[in-house]
Amino acid sequence: MKPLFASALRRALDYRQGVGAPDQSPPQSLAEAIAAFSGPTPEAGEPALQVIDALDRLARPGLRELVGPRFFGWVIGASHPVGVAADWLTSAWGQNAGNALRTPAASAAVAVAGKWLLDLQDLPREASVGFVTGATLANFVGLAAARGALLRNAGWYVEADGLFGAPPIEVLIGDDAHATVFAALRYLGLGERRVTRLATDTEGRILPEALAAALDDVHSPPLLILQAGQLHTGAFDPAARLIPQAKAKGAWVHLDGAFGLWARACPSRADLAAGFESADSWATDGHKWLQTPYDCGYVIVRDADAHRRAMGITASYLPVAGAGERDPSHFVPEQSRRAWGFATWAMLRHLGRSGIAALVERHCRIAARMAERLSREPGVSVLNDVGLNQVAVRFGPAAPGAVGDRLTLETVRRIQADNQCFAGEARWRARAIMRLSVSSMATTPEEAERACDAILAAWRAVRES
Repeated sequence: MKPLFASALRRALDYRQGVGAPDQSPPQSLAEAIAAFSGPTPEAGEPALQVIDALDRLARPGLRELVGPRFFGWVIGASHPVGVAADWLTSAWGQNAGNALRTPAASAAVAVAGKWLLDLQDLPREASVGFVTGATLANFVGLAAARGALLRNAGWYVEADGLFGAPPIEVLIGDDAHATVFAALRYLGLGERRVTRLATDTEGRILPEALAAALDDVHSPPLLILQAGQLHTGAFDPAARLIPQAKAKGAWVHLDGAFGLWARACPSRADLAAGFESADSWATDGHKWLQTPYDCGYVIVRDADAHRRAMGITASYLPVAGAGERDPSHFVPEQSRRAWGFATWAMLRHLGRSGIAALVERHCRIAARMAERLSREPGVSVLNDVGLNQVAVRFGPAAPGAVGDRLTLETVRRIQADNQCFAGEARWRARAIMRLSVSSMATTPEEAERACDAILAAWRAVRES
């Protein structure tokens, strides 16, 4: 084991220390990467060191620098070295984190880190916390608890009797909700089209009058889905106005707060997420602003019994947790799973309350600075109010139209080909845009300026061509 693990460590250090170099080529295409990895099915095994050497050699050319200082393609963290080190230990320890009796340390890390999360985000301390792979599954679990609770109140036990013949659940959701929430509704049999979509403002926030009109037509307690941090604009639904309206109708309110919920951990930005503490369930990610390695997300449910009913798994071979104990697997869909709590516990202890707040504030300031600089350039428009970490940029005519779409997409392609930074394209309000997400712990103001230099150079080349 020693030479094998030492080889992996050496290669990991070599990669991370080279991240951010200015002269890197764009990664291989998918076809090139498949060709590199391909070969006949192995008939005989190879020595361990030889396999790790091959993996590193073949993968490197196809790696995108998601952990680099100028990656703005998604709201994603940079896999902080402390989280990575904890994750390595997690893999080496090989703990199946589903059962408290058999893996007490893994269960303890989840229990303690969950309490810290509730405190940092100032959410109900009695809520239950489940550790999942990310906000997609966190939304799924939170909405499963909502489905069970709403139907149980109507006299239907969906966990035992399924959905055939069940009373309908009226789902109210903003027009600009994230696609993963619609996917969760599909997975749960609630349907992504069988919803009432609520009109939104120019930033993607649900209009209170749209919710009020929809609630007038509701005949049973509905499921209202809100968001903190709209995908393109970073905007927050006005929770303080919306949640009381919905609660007056007996609604369950779920929040998709994949990245925006972390604003509650930053005093200077907490007002953006005010009122969301009155929701019933929340979904957020650790591998975004907390900078943990991938597949680390959290679902939080005020009604722990509803949470447990929706997810609990029992079997004769599984020991039952004692009084006052909790099995992590009672709050998530998986039995066999990594011990995600270790990396979360390590990152929370490493950053602390002040470190998380400083990271969120720094990224918001950098996003505002990038928006201000880019918008000074002729032909460049910032389409959103940059109050968080998202910047929606349009090149050429700001109004919808084919010319602006073409110029924007050409500029994004040139940025990606130059590979001095990474930004992706999207569509917003019938317009092609370049979307910048500032969320990597490696991004400093200086690196952001370099990224702006690269973006403006690409735009000037496209404009003059």
